[in-house]
Amino acid sequence: ETPLNLSHLSISCRLTLVLALATLISAFGSSFQYGYNVAVVNSPAPDMQKFYTSVYESRNATVTDNVLTLLWSLTVSMYPMGGFFGSLMVAPLVNNFGRKGTLLFNNIFSIVPAIMMGISEVVGSFEIIIVARFLVGICAGLSSNVVPMYLGELAPKNLRGAVGIVPQLFITVGILVAQVFGIRSILGNAEGWPIMLALTGIPAVLELFILPFFPESPRYMLIQKGDEKNARKALQRLRGWQDVDEELQEMRLEEQSEQAEGQLSVFTLFTLRSLRWQLVSIIIMNMGQQLSGVNAIYYYADSIFSSAGVKDNDVQYVTVGTGSVNVLMTLAAVFIVETSGRKLLLLIGFGICCAACVILTVALSLQDTLQWMPYVSIACIIIYVIGHAIGPSPIPTVVTNEIFRQSSRPAAFMVAGSVHWLSNFIVGLVFPFLEKGLGAYSFIIFAFICLATFIYIWVVIPETKNTTFLEISKLFAARNKVEIVVEAEEQKMKEPEVRDDKQDVITAF
Repeated sequence: ETPLNLSHLSISCRLTLVLALATLISAFGSSFQYGYNVAVVNSPAPDMQKFYTSVYESRNATVTDNVLTLLWSLTVSMYPMGGFFGSLMVAPLVNNFGRKGTLLFNNIFSIVPAIMMGISEVVGSFEIIIVARFLVGICAGLSSNVVPMYLGELAPKNLRGAVGIVPQLFITVGILVAQVFGIRSILGNAEGWPIMLALTGIPAVLELFILPFFPESPRYMLIQKGDEKNARKALQRLRGWQDVDEELQEMRLEEQSEQAEGQLSVFTLFTLRSLRWQLVSIIIMNMGQQLSGVNAIYYYADSIFSSAGVKDNDVQYVTVGTGSVNVLMTLAAVFIVETSGRKLLLLIGFGICCAACVILTVALSLQDTLQWMPYVSIACIIIYVIGHAIGPSPIPTVVTNEIFRQSSRPAAFMVAGSVHWLSNFIVGLVFPFLEKGLGAYSFIIFAFICLATFIYIWVVIPETKNTTFLEISKLFAARNKVEIVVEAEEQKMKEPEVRDDKQDVITAF
């Protein structure tokens, strides 16, 4: 028996039309909605709150400032709460319906709430908006985990990073589109906000009709369904040539490991020494991504810019400008991620965010003293958005996809997504009260979180660009105190016994 070295497998392919279209359709139909619904309630907030007040008072009750703040916080935070519950549904759905099948099923959680939000003013109910925000949050929770998983399994290793960032790019495009529609002369007014909220259903309808023509994940079909014939056909369509034996061989090696291991549950994931640091890493990265304050800026951009000294009439245009910068920097990340690597972009991003939060705190606290400080505040927010867009926003899902195998990937995305959305919910619910209580100093908390995440990534996270899943597993092996052994005998895998009680010996595939 001789060790089987997978490092010679080329599996380096060009971007075919099928892969490109599958990426664009799934990202527009699902990821776009995540971003759109993050920002859609920001600009029309004053008009929506007037609607809330009129409905509340029509029921013979007086609205206090605290009640209105609570109702609005619920409207904002029910979206990430729905995202949390959507994340809990990831593993069972993708294991049973497949990656593409789950995305198609998920459209129900977009189309139904779109209709509900569209008719909310007609039926005179703000409760229907809050419920709809929860449902569309489920859609975002599923799509934010399933789209990167689907595309990561469609893409060859040399394109995995670039393709994996496309969902985040469409999230930023969704944010920008919502900000543009939110301009008062377009839909961000008393008459237009119900239409604006309802438009989220359009991408879902398009995906529902177009995505069925594209292939399911070949890895899912071969490893989890045992359907090699259709896996081969899907791979041939995605790669644009007939000879896909080399890539199928890599999948078979993984499949043989899966047969012994089976699909890992979330509970099992937490008990495996061989995945300990991978699990800790995705939890830290997702907490750092969300608790760094980025969604506070998107949910409450107008109020933040107002507090930074921007004139009321100019706030909407500054917000759109910030969204445009976000799109451009995420687009840049698509092109540089395969050359610069994942770790460097994460470090640069969190470093910039930390510095921007510190300077923003100083600028906000001194803006009444120094006339030019509001400009510094605006610059800090834009710089923060640039930093977040090139690293913390797009890279964690790419890394999650790469550091887990087929058997553990659904459970890993379930954990990562749950942490992501729970942290998002906390920021959405708490920030209005945090801003009232701490004022300018609320951003110093975000600075500490960025710094802590930066240090963790520097110490623990390895570089994963252009590596096979086996090579990535080896990178974590020493830290997990496990040894990875891959043996080949007639292309079969054998799992050796545990050598002692201090060190596990596992197969990577």
